[in-house]
Amino acid sequence: MENYVISCCSTADLTPEHFAARNIQVINFHFSLGGKQYEDDLGQSISFKDFYQAMRDGAETRTSQVNAEEFETFFERFLREGRDVLHVCLSSGISGVYNSANAARETLQKKYPERRIFVVDSLGASSGYGLLMDKLADLRDGGMPLDTLYTWANGHRLELNHWFFSTDLSFYVKGGRISKTSGRVGTLLGICPLLNMDYLGRLIPRFKIRSKKRVIEEIVQKMEAGTQDGHDYSGKCYISQSDCYEDAATVAKLVEERFPKLNGKVEINYVGTTIGSHTGPGTVALFFWGNTRND
Repeated sequence: MENYVISCCSTADLTPEHFAARNIQVINFHFSLGGKQYEDDLGQSISFKDFYQAMRDGAETRTSQVNAEEFETFFERFLREGRDVLHVCLSSGISGVYNSANAARETLQKKYPERRIFVVDSLGASSGYGLLMDKLADLRDGGMPLDTLYTWANGHRLELNHWFFSTDLSFYVKGGRISKTSGRVGTLLGICPLLNMDYLGRLIPRFKIRSKKRVIEEIVQKMEAGTQDGHDYSGKCYISQSDCYEDAATVAKLVEERFPKLNGKVEINYVGTTIGSHTGPGTVALFFWGNTRND
């Protein structure tokens, strides 16, 4: 079996224990909260509950991606050990980190011409991106060669479906995704926007749905319509939530009832501090393998 590393950014939003168990290496984004700098280290430097409460209390957040120099240091420790690397990045539709990873790759290929570094744009985010990493770990563990795994990742990444809803519009207004007027009206009417990621890995508002109950039903219906096998879907399903666990658990319960052949229970994780800095609390995201995103 080939000796290579698969890695991702912390924005894949799985737990440290999950990444360790699957032998997936992780490099961290950065963020600031109320003027204090942190690594997006999967909730270790600051708990997710404390992070989201600080946002609710008005703390300002800013994020910064991994730069090329950080990637060079990260990749080089594997290259020195004689191992090749497959790194998968947060979607280029919402971040420039793919360019940073490629810049590091070009520099290191000159220094280590005998080694190989492959960089993949996941066109995904949060635990959807994490679900892609989990599949790549399965294929690696099954003996798939590195170059074949790189080709598989690029060929199948758009089969990973991402659907999001939010019950708190204030951070979407703050981030410029919706206008202040729309935010005020939407809050008064109980509007919950339903969004997904398109084929370019961009987060796109799709529907304005009135009431939490209806948007929870609608997001599960998107899974029913989007899986290739319908209710016989036998893949994994992940959910991310930004400090609204009860809403996420309600979605998970519906999914488990309607898809009895799921590969295990629905896994619920936090939306991490990088992506959460932009969505704020109150977001639930549903991820599953299904029809190719082609819009």
